[in-house]
Amino acid sequence: MDTPGEAARLRIYLGDNDVFGDRPLCDALVFKAREMGLAGATALRGIMGFGQKTVPRSTELILSRDLPIVVEVVDSRDRIEQYYQAVEPMLRAGLATIETITVLRHGGASAGAEGTAPQC
Repeated sequence: MDTPGEAARLRIYLGDNDVFGDRPLCDALVFKAREMGLAGATALRGIMGFGQKTVPRSTELILSRDLPIVVEVVDSRDRIEQYYQAVEPMLRAGLATIETITVLRHGGASAGAEGTAPQC
């Protein structure tokens, strides 16, 4: 994605305990987006939520250790669809959505240090 304009945002909803191989699933998804050269990806930890099992997960509940996480990936619609096809086998359950968005700004300050691991 080179310039502002129409793009797509993929959101993948998962839990903090979800893994792919020996690493957190959110890490695997963000690193796959980087490997594929997508415009951007972010993993966001929620403070409360529920999903298919309808069991609320919250930072308030001592018993909850599986907080909600949303991974957002932004790029052109075609590249987002290619990315989703690549990561779909990593996803056991959960929800994924795709939306058309308008990018107002892209680029600017230099990116973070090479090889820095995302903090999920």
